[in-house]
Amino acid sequence: MEFDATFWVAISFLLFFGLLIYFKIPQKVNELLSKMIQDIGKEIDESEKLRKESKLLLDKAQSKLDTSDSENKRIINAAKKEAENLIIEMNDKFHKNAEIKKKLAQSKIVQMKDGAIKEIRNASIKIAVDSAKKVISSSVDKSKLDTLFEKKLEETKSELKKINS
Repeated sequence: MEFDATFWVAISFLLFFGLLIYFKIPQKVNELLSKMIQDIGKEIDESEKLRKESKLLLDKAQSKLDTSDSENKRIINAAKKEAENLIIEMNDKFHKNAEIKKKLAQSKIVQMKDGAIKEIRNASIKIAVDSAKKVISSSVDKSKLDTLFEKKLEETKSELKKINS
């Protein structure tokens, strides 16, 4: 019997598969593939775990960012309110200070006016007394004049004391 090439190819093919099975190559390949699948599964689990952790960290960071933004806005608003209050307070102090200075100036003016009136009054009294002296001295006797002058002088002094007091 003559065997053709197809037969020998089939025999060699069966022998090849027989040797593969004999040396447990498919099991080893299967174990190797299983191990690779397990490693890939572990890597996928680990990457999933890392993804979840990074998502959690991202959420925390976003929360902190939102909190810091709101805190910044609160601080800015508080600073604006404080600045407005300071401006109002400084404005009030300025107006109060101006009012006090105005009152002081008015009181000084009143004091100067009163002083000027007293000086004018004293000068006019002196002029009147001097004029009265001259009129009396020229029209009345010297001895009568001295007594009258002394009497009127005392009256004038007492009147001046009453006016100045």
